[in-house]
Amino acid sequence: MTSGPGSHALVTGAAGFIGSHLTERLLADGVAVTGVDCFTDYYDPALKRRNLERALANPRFRLLELDLGAADLGALPDVDVVFHQAAQAGVRASWGADFASYAHHNVLATQRLLERYRERPPGRFVYASSSSVYGDAEKYPTDEGMLPRPFSPYGVTKLAGEHLVLLYARNFGMKVAALRYFTVYGPRQRPDMGFHRFCRAMLHGEPLVVYGDGRQSRDFTYIDDAVEANVRAWTRGGPQIVLNVGGGSQVEVLEAIAILERALGVPAKLDFRERPPGDPLRTRADATRLRDELDFVPAVGIEAGLAAEAAWARGLYGGAPAR
Repeated sequence: MTSGPGSHALVTGAAGFIGSHLTERLLADGVAVTGVDCFTDYYDPALKRRNLERALANPRFRLLELDLGAADLGALPDVDVVFHQAAQAGVRASWGADFASYAHHNVLATQRLLERYRERPPGRFVYASSSSVYGDAEKYPTDEGMLPRPFSPYGVTKLAGEHLVLLYARNFGMKVAALRYFTVYGPRQRPDMGFHRFCRAMLHGEPLVVYGDGRQSRDFTYIDDAVEANVRAWTRGGPQIVLNVGGGSQVEVLEAIAILERALGVPAKLDFRERPPGDPLRTRADATRLRDELDFVPAVGIEAGLAAEAAWARGLYGGAPAR
């Protein structure tokens, strides 16, 4: 399959946290990128547009503003690879009436995008899945052979997207990869995500909301490692692969807060709240398949990763340029 300089990639959710970093990496590698984003108001669209400033300055980047769940997708170009990052994110917001948005942006949009490309498939369709498909897993570390048991409506929609991608692969011969992200963090992290919230509260001198007792643990994956996994999934591995993207760092929430205190040089004022529905106590990736299929092991540790996010957050909330 065509890859590298001179090839053409489609990145959905290009203005988001992971999508914008992936877009910049592809452009740096000499790849032309068509980015798609509908700039929902789940968080401030101005932050998303800021994420795209570097890409928009590159002549090999084109932005299409459209809703994959409703628009005519005939405007999408034939490409060498699709990186489907677009989704309605967030576990806590996926309950109740808001579920309709998750069904629209995570399930319907994925099905319509697959339909667009099934007759002229790209070299690879890379789907951004989530460790949320596992829920409270039966064992840790959790490998891809475990039965998925989502613990939130969000996890249900991400698993539905996975099934769609894999069934289109089996029926129409598409080459696909589903990447199950384990809590990606770093510069440009969404404002609703834990480390971003923590940095913002600490820099503003506000109480830092911790759900539960803070002893819950997560497998945290730095943004550069998540991007590297996407790029490698384009050309490596079998025709239909499902991979955990994790194994970078596993720490408890309180330990991560202590690291941020050191990185920012300010103390945290903790406000403990009840753990909400859908929030698992623990996640930990078995990344054996990631190593075997993509010849890749996440390389950025939690201290270095949080230092980078803290520096970015200080720029965002403290007046210096934030990148």
